[in-house]
Amino acid sequence: MPGKKEETRYRVEALGKQHNRSGFTCGSEPLDTYLRVQAGQDARKRVAATCVLCEGENNTVIGFYTLSALSVDIGAWPEHVAKKLPRYPVVPATLLGRQAIDRQLQGKGAGEHLLMDALHRSWQASRQVASVAVVVDAKDSRAVEFYTHYDFTPFVDPPIRLFLPMSVIEQLFA
Repeated sequence: MPGKKEETRYRVEALGKQHNRSGFTCGSEPLDTYLRVQAGQDARKRVAATCVLCEGENNTVIGFYTLSALSVDIGAWPEHVAKKLPRYPVVPATLLGRQAIDRQLQGKGAGEHLLMDALHRSWQASRQVASVAVVVDAKDSRAVEFYTHYDFTPFVDPPIRLFLPMSVIEQLFA
């Protein structure tokens, strides 16, 4: 798994009124619209916590992700994972619901920075609110490739839903 980068010019923080979202464009209109229209409402309603990526002291959003709680049916996990889990009907996980980088920064390491921040926050939170993994629903084959590069494993069904066990994330940051 590629590691966390040391010093960077980026900062990640909770979405706030000071952040300029108007010029954000990642190439996916639903994600662009979500950031501009829905992300703040979801944060206020505690449906999803949105974190934004900014560069330097600038408050222009160049990337974002959302985190929320998720319950995953025990039968959805691959067999080798399910047999290590307790026999509860569902187990807790963290959903990395949306992640996007502005077109100008795609392929330049900003996506990795944002993912590492999301994984680190998820791991920290899991020490107080249990979570066995971070789960993502990849938007397309390009997104699947991105997440599998970081050792995410596909669920059996649907294969565009992937997970990274919290034990792996812990090893990355502990």
